[in-house]
Amino acid sequence: MFNELRPHLAELRKRLGLSVLSVFIAFIIAFSFHEAILTWITQPLNDALTQVGRIIESQEKATWKLKTEEQNLTKQVEPTTPQSSAAKLQTKLEEAASLADEKLGAVIKDAALAAKELTLALQQKDANVTHPENFEGKITTHQVGGAFFVALKVSFFAGLLGAIPFVLYQIWMFVAPGLYANEKKMVLPFVFGGSIMFLIGVLFSYYVVTPFGFQFLITFGSFLYTPFINIEDYVGFFTKIMVGFGIAFELPVFAYFLALLGLITDRTLIDFFRYAVVIIFILAAILTPPDALTQLLMAFPLVLLYGLSILIVRLVNPAPKTENETK
Repeated sequence: MFNELRPHLAELRKRLGLSVLSVFIAFIIAFSFHEAILTWITQPLNDALTQVGRIIESQEKATWKLKTEEQNLTKQVEPTTPQSSAAKLQTKLEEAASLADEKLGAVIKDAALAAKELTLALQQKDANVTHPENFEGKITTHQVGGAFFVALKVSFFAGLLGAIPFVLYQIWMFVAPGLYANEKKMVLPFVFGGSIMFLIGVLFSYYVVTPFGFQFLITFGSFLYTPFINIEDYVGFFTKIMVGFGIAFELPVFAYFLALLGLITDRTLIDFFRYAVVIIFILAAILTPPDALTQLLMAFPLVLLYGLSILIVRLVNPAPKTENETK
C-alpha cells in the first residue's frame, strides 16, 4: 500500500516545494516595498483612530459648552465674583482719584490701573476653561527589533497574496492526473476564478469589515483609556482577518469544481444548509475580532456565498429528480 502512495507523496512534495518557492520569491519582491505595504495595512487603523478622535472631540465640546452655560447661569444667580469685585474696586478708585488732590489722585489712579489689570486677568482665566485631554491614540512597538519583524510579516503577507495564482495552479496540477481530459481543461477558470475570489474577499474585508470593526473596538472604552496599539499584534490580527475572508470567498469556486467532479449536487448543499450556517458562524467567531458586528459582517456574506454555491452547483451537477418531483 505504501508503494502505491509513494508516487502521490512525491508529487505532493513537489507541488508543495514549488508553492513554497513561489511564496518566498514573492516575499523577497514585496520586502522591497514593505513601507508602502505597511502604510496600506495600517490605513484602516489610522482612519478608525481619527474618526473616534472626532467623535470624542465633538462630545467634549458639547460637555464644555454645557459647563460654560452652567457657569454663566451661576454668575447670574451669584453676582459677587472676583471679576465683579475687582471691577467695582476699579470704578470706586477712579471716582476717588477724580475727587482727591493731585498727589493723592496719582496714587489712586495707579491703584485703579492695578485693579483694571486684575479684572482683565480674572476674565482671561475664566475664558480659558480647561478642556479634557485630546484623544491621541498611537501605534507603538514594544520590541527592539519590532519594526524589522513587522516588515517581515507584511512582506510575507503580500508575498502570499501575490503567489496565490501559482499556488492554486499547483493544487490543480496535483489533482489533474485523476481527472478526465475535458476536466483538465478547466485549469485556467480554476486559477483565475480562485485568485479573483480570494482578492474580492481581501478587498471586502479591507474596505467594509475593518473600518466598522476597528472603529467599534476603539470607541468602546476610549473615554476611559487611550489606545496604544502594538503594531506587531495589529499586523497579525489584520492578516488573520484578510486571509480568513480570502479563503471564505473561495467557497463558490471550490463548490463549482467539486460539482464538476461529481462529488456534490445541489441537493447535497441544500440538505447540509442548516449545519453550514452553524459552521459559518463558528468560523466567523474564530476568524474575526471578538465582537458581534464584525462576526455578522463575515457570516452574512458567507451565507450568501453558500446560497450562490447552491445555484452554481445546480447548473453544473443538479441532483436527479425523484419520482414525486417528476410527477
